[in-house]
Amino acid sequence: MAGVFLLEIVTPQRVVLSKEVEELIAPGRDGEFGVLREHTPFITTLKPGRVVWKSGSESETYIIDGGFAEVWPDRTNLLVNLAVRREDVDTEKVKAELEQAQDRLKGLKEEEPEHRKVLEKVEFLQLQLELAAGRVG
Repeated sequence: MAGVFLLEIVTPQRVVLSKEVEELIAPGRDGEFGVLREHTPFITTLKPGRVVWKSGSESETYIIDGGFAEVWPDRTNLLVNLAVRREDVDTEKVKAELEQAQDRLKGLKEEEPEHRKVLEKVEFLQLQLELAAGRVG
C-alpha cells in the first residue's frame, strides 16, 4: 500500500495504537495539522485535542491531553500522557473531574503558572464528554 504510514500513539503505560493509516489529523500547539505518507519530517508539541486517523472507509478518534509528535515520511509517533477513545470515557467520573478543575480554575489568575495547566485539563475533560456524546469525531 503506497499511501500508508505507521501511526503509533504511545503513553507512558503502553502503546495505545500501532496501525498503518492513510491520514492523520492532530492538534499541534500552533494549530491543527494533517499528515500523509512522505510528509516532511518535523517534531512539534501537541495541545489537548482530537486525533483522527483515517484509512479507506475506516477512522477513529482519540482525545489526547497534549504531548509531542514526531513526523517522518513513513511513520508518525504521538507521545502523550493520555489518549482516550469514545468507549473508554467514564462520563460520571469525567464530569466530577471537570467540576473540580473548573472550580480550581476560578481561583487562579491568568498569570499564575498553574493556570495554563488547569485550563488544558478543563479542555481535555470537556473534549472527552463531547466525544462520549458523539459531538467530536
